[in-house]
Amino acid sequence: MRFRNTWEDATVIHTEQVAANVMQIQIAPNGGTERFSVGSHIDVSVLINGHPEIRSYSLVGQYRTSSPYKIAVKRLPASRGGSEYMWRLKEGNKLRISQPTNHFELNFTAPDYLLIAGGIGITPILGMAKQLAAQASRKVQMLYLGVSKKEMPYVEELKNLLKDRLTIHYSDEQGLYDTAQILKLVNDQTLVYLCGPLGLMNAVRKTWEESSFDNQNLRFETFGASGLFAPQAFTLNIPRFQKELQVKKNQTILSALEESGIEVMYDCKKGECGLCQIDIISYTGAIDHRDFFFTEEEKGENKKMCACVSRVANGNLTIDTAYRGK
Repeated sequence: MRFRNTWEDATVIHTEQVAANVMQIQIAPNGGTERFSVGSHIDVSVLINGHPEIRSYSLVGQYRTSSPYKIAVKRLPASRGGSEYMWRLKEGNKLRISQPTNHFELNFTAPDYLLIAGGIGITPILGMAKQLAAQASRKVQMLYLGVSKKEMPYVEELKNLLKDRLTIHYSDEQGLYDTAQILKLVNDQTLVYLCGPLGLMNAVRKTWEESSFDNQNLRFETFGASGLFAPQAFTLNIPRFQKELQVKKNQTILSALEESGIEVMYDCKKGECGLCQIDIISYTGAIDHRDFFFTEEEKGENKKMCACVSRVANGNLTIDTAYRGK
């Protein structure tokens, strides 16, 4: 049971590969583009193994009157099918998309900003960089991290925009970035906006939480939900419904529950809102918490998990759902 979203028909206007594994897709809704703020995303209805699923993609850049929405999709080797579906799109293909929604709003009250993008996490950050760079009263620096130059889109555009205010780090040449260096780029008034994969997000959050800076000054948006373990198939038991389900390698617990007719409330499908949380009764192996809703302490207790992203590794799982229905 999902909340929010109005859906409309749309058409793919143009596709362009902008990095080794990144496809930029321009989409025009039939009713015309709605005004959106930087940091916004749209949801796209995709077909995975013949079943409709929803994927969220950040809107790249800033709103332009009568211009199509622009998203960029990274092809993921461990994809559950969404990125492969999007990469197969061609000009003229039809889609169902949602209205733009912003859970990563840029706050304009600070004099100083640090933008951090990891890989495809550049998609919401690019528009922020453009908007802040255009305001002379605000100082903006940006850190763009990635595996290699060939896999990082918009590098040249950012170099022209920010010049020496941009730091680029390629891990294939320079090794993993030391997140402690971030603390040298900020002060008490700096707002930090972060988007990237789970490993980077966790490292930056840990560095920030251990520093003297206000936790409220770190704002973040997740991209994907990569975990500590490669996704594996496992058995899911739900005693209250007397059901035993097989969760496939590239399937979420939420999807498996929905397919079996068990209702679970959900919204973001990114492990942020916590609406889809389920109770862990027992498990073998290790719980792979991939969400950003529970604290590290709560994750360590292994009493609850987010059905939309988290799973079990090297074992099986017994749960109960929080939603009891009517």
